[in-house]
Amino acid sequence: MISETTVTIKSKFSNKFSSGYPLLFKDAILNLQDLQEEGTLLKVIDDKGRFIGKGYYGEQNKGYGWILTQKEHEAIDQDFFDRKIQDALDFRSSFFNDPNTTAFRVFNGEGDGIGGFTIDYFDGYYVINWYSEGIYTFKENVLESLDRLVEYKAIYQKKRFDQKGQYMDEDDFVTGERGEFPIIVKENGVNFSVYLNDGAMVGVFLDQREVRKAIRDQYSNGKTVLNTFSYTGAFSVFAALGGSSKTTSVDLAKRSLSKTIEQFSVNGIDYEAHDIRVMDVFNYFKYVKRNNLKFDMVILDPPSFARSKKHRFSVAKDYKDLLKEAIAITEDNGTIVASTNYAGFDMKKFKQFIVQAFKEMNGSYKLLNEFSLPKDFKTIKAFPEGDYLKVAIIKKIKG
Repeated sequence: MISETTVTIKSKFSNKFSSGYPLLFKDAILNLQDLQEEGTLLKVIDDKGRFIGKGYYGEQNKGYGWILTQKEHEAIDQDFFDRKIQDALDFRSSFFNDPNTTAFRVFNGEGDGIGGFTIDYFDGYYVINWYSEGIYTFKENVLESLDRLVEYKAIYQKKRFDQKGQYMDEDDFVTGERGEFPIIVKENGVNFSVYLNDGAMVGVFLDQREVRKAIRDQYSNGKTVLNTFSYTGAFSVFAALGGSSKTTSVDLAKRSLSKTIEQFSVNGIDYEAHDIRVMDVFNYFKYVKRNNLKFDMVILDPPSFARSKKHRFSVAKDYKDLLKEAIAITEDNGTIVASTNYAGFDMKKFKQFIVQAFKEMNGSYKLLNEFSLPKDFKTIKAFPEGDYLKVAIIKKIKG
């Protein structure tokens, strides 16, 4: 039996948690010293002893655990996990029935009622991402639920909770039959080559599905496209399939070259007709300016933090300047796809960066479209940080 500890919330935060906010954070907890062993079940009360909720202790980024229920008599047991995961599966039933999209999120942490882990689906394979030692203590509950509720080829896992909060490098296989990688999954009819046993990333970020579709269907035909921080080139593949005259993919990681070639190839695209550069994006911007090059579309989807030998980049501090770099090399009436997965500000603040960047460049723009997380990345209103994706598609108006 897992032990239970009582956690007392400071009075100024009690309304926040009573209203459904699920993430327990340091400044809200009166008796932090009582949290000893991750995975411990928590009874959460206010400073007057009134019940707020039940959850568990698990250190994740700035959090110290998650509230899972506000019902005092609801047990956090196998039935609880079964119910939550079944509800999540039911919510995604349309995805399971779509032959054109065979990769999507099945369980999205607090959005589906249990913060601290996610489950992604890749054509019969399930990948569990664990974000703290605390939630990992419930591994057998999650595995038993999946055993009861779904048929699978195999289950893999990513443990993202070492001392620095990073991914723990290992084989990642849990149960079933080991996959022969890469496996080919589909997204809106486009192929992706994915590896579930090769490091923290599998080869595609599933949260950008709707953005990639829009780039293919609405914005890329006949256009020259620059895809910065390109990872495995997913945006470039969709742009090429949408009729782009040429894509240029730029990423500092050496493996981005072979990975991007692979993604083009599994879609029958001649990668040699496109440009793939392994270099610092900011150095590439300098190269473009020196050679007076411009693009019809520039895609910006940087990591929240990035560092190279000469540059340190932080979305919170530097996104406006990144936008200015993009504005300078985008053709008049061209398009900028501005994206961030940084949870530290909302769409309103993100749009302020856009306003400021164009103002400082003496330019003007029109907002063509905006995106947040797709349906399978379920979120709750009580936890706005969970709705982290912000994408704006912007037309640079001729000055």
